[in-house]
Amino acid sequence: MSSVGIGQRPTTPKRRVMKSLWIGVWLFYLGAPVNDLLHGGHSTGVRILGWLGLVAFVAWYAALVFRTGRGETTRLVVGSLGVLAAQSAVLALSLGREWLVLFVYVSTSSGAALPLRMSRWAIAANAALMTAVALAVPGGHSYLAGLLVPALLGGAAMAGVRQLVRTTIELREARATVAQLAANEERLRLARDLHDLLGHSLSLITLKSELAGRMLPAHPETAALQVADIEKVSRQALVDVREAVSGYRRPRLAGELAGAQVALTAAGIKAELPADAAPTDVDEEAESALAWTLREAVTNVVRHSGARRCSVEVLTRQTLAGPMLELSVEDDGSGNGSDGTPGNGLTGLAERLEQAGGSLETSRTKRGFRLVARVPSSPRPASTDVGSAS
Repeated sequence: MSSVGIGQRPTTPKRRVMKSLWIGVWLFYLGAPVNDLLHGGHSTGVRILGWLGLVAFVAWYAALVFRTGRGETTRLVVGSLGVLAAQSAVLALSLGREWLVLFVYVSTSSGAALPLRMSRWAIAANAALMTAVALAVPGGHSYLAGLLVPALLGGAAMAGVRQLVRTTIELREARATVAQLAANEERLRLARDLHDLLGHSLSLITLKSELAGRMLPAHPETAALQVADIEKVSRQALVDVREAVSGYRRPRLAGELAGAQVALTAAGIKAELPADAAPTDVDEEAESALAWTLREAVTNVVRHSGARRCSVEVLTRQTLAGPMLELSVEDDGSGNGSDGTPGNGLTGLAERLEQAGGSLETSRTKRGFRLVARVPSSPRPASTDVGSAS
């Protein structure tokens, strides 16, 4: 239903065509009024007026359902529904019981066009009006039982679908916001850490540079000492930056699993993660490559997939190349890799895994998208105890 766009205006030609077809399908139930005009024994003048009334009703109904969107004013929608209800009553009272089916369209358009709280009252009021008209029309009570339930259920169903579609849209917008906020927070954290690392060092370098400049003409030996201090401070600052960057670029798999749980839960995605998946037999570079893969995969799920579920597995497999640690991330969305072309993030992950002796595979599945990363599983060197060896 999301492709039809109930509760929002179609914005592309494809959506306009799909929504027009969707609206047109339900006009099939106007067969009773059409049959009455063709074979009901009415005079020519009555038939002409009936056809004009039916065409006006269908045009008004289609315009209301097709054009209604979040920017439409409630007063205009209520007025349009009033016109539809009045047309239905006049046609049914004038031409007979076959025209009572028009009230069903009033109910469905009320559910599709009005806010949820107002649609309940509108559907109930339309059902009451249909009942009154049916009792006033000869033989209308025999049609009432067959039309009252569809009118109530059809209106309620349309209201529920409209609310569901809007909730889905809001959820997707919230997921994008969560992903953007997470990226912004990471940039702010990196900026804060770099500021703390470099602020003092750069201030000291600036101060000593000024001192060296003042001392250079008269006291070259003292200026040389200041320059030596500048070199020492700059080298230490470079070491600090490298350590900080290394910390960012070498994540651990256990930490990324915890982060994935938080990110997926915040985005409203059901996370199925292994309870205990911290590897003990993988070197640091290979584990870092898997951790980066998990981070990128989860980010793609949150930002692009539109998934409702994401499962992560970490397994050890025996292959011809030796034992491999395998990470798989699978979701039930439709956005990841839909065109089959890997993005820059996946290309970078593939290169990182190749450097660690591993590989990356991505594929579409019947339910969504699947990513599998593998790295060699080699025992880490055990620490030796000098005291015990002696």
